[in-house]
Amino acid sequence: MARNLHEMYSKKVIERFNMESLTESSFSKDLDMEFTGVKTVKVTSINTAAMNDYTRSGSNRYGTPADLEDTVQELTMTKDRSFTFIIDKGDNTEQSMIKNAGAAIKRQLLEVVTPEIDKYRLAAWATNAGQKATVTAPTKSTILGLIVDAKMALDNKMVPAKGRTLYVGSVAYKALLTCDEYIRLDNLGSKSVVRGKVGEIMGMDVKFVPDTYLPSKVQFMVVYKGSAISPVKLHEYKAHKDPPGISGHLCEGRFIYDAFVLDTKKDGIYVASTAS
Repeated sequence: MARNLHEMYSKKVIERFNMESLTESSFSKDLDMEFTGVKTVKVTSINTAAMNDYTRSGSNRYGTPADLEDTVQELTMTKDRSFTFIIDKGDNTEQSMIKNAGAAIKRQLLEVVTPEIDKYRLAAWATNAGQKATVTAPTKSTILGLIVDAKMALDNKMVPAKGRTLYVGSVAYKALLTCDEYIRLDNLGSKSVVRGKVGEIMGMDVKFVPDTYLPSKVQFMVVYKGSAISPVKLHEYKAHKDPPGISGHLCEGRFIYDAFVLDTKKDGIYVASTAS
């Protein structure tokens, strides 16, 4: 493991590229508090009753009554992740004190923790989506039609129009950027209020997702905010200065999280991929 001790190096640390969370705005947090103190939460949904023809005679004129049923979805958190590293005081002294514990933890969050959670959420959404379509790789002449198909699929399932986000991979994003209809529909960047948003189409925020984030073969996804939850039960990180046995900083972090698609609202997630 490399620890390059310096003779004469610049004191300025050159940071790598990083990206803040792309998925944070796309799920409901209504049930997050339910996981406080517990690992598993059971979510109850109340069913509805069928319509009948009214009969103008007899005792059951409205139909035969039955108990109103319900369904229960059990959600159990499975991801319990952590990191740890040491900034040795002797090494740091001989490296012009360039390793600041706070900055190092922030770098860890941006470059490692956040991407891991984003990838996990996207995979969970794609796996448990209620609507899935197998498509050919989008081109500038087909991308708009594919997005219209996704919109209509959600519309036909009565998914609210407000709160939808379109996540596009590189192939779909390139097709969008070269699609004349899209260029006319949207002034890119003019409404980029939502973090990570690169445009808007048909009332949906458009977010570009690196190919390494999306599950294999997925071209784009439409996610309605009320269809998924992603509780983070524990999100902590700390720097211990000169703990027993170490001269320097011991940095640690732990994250208990998961991502779930609600059974009764899974039709609010649409996945288009080149393979089923």
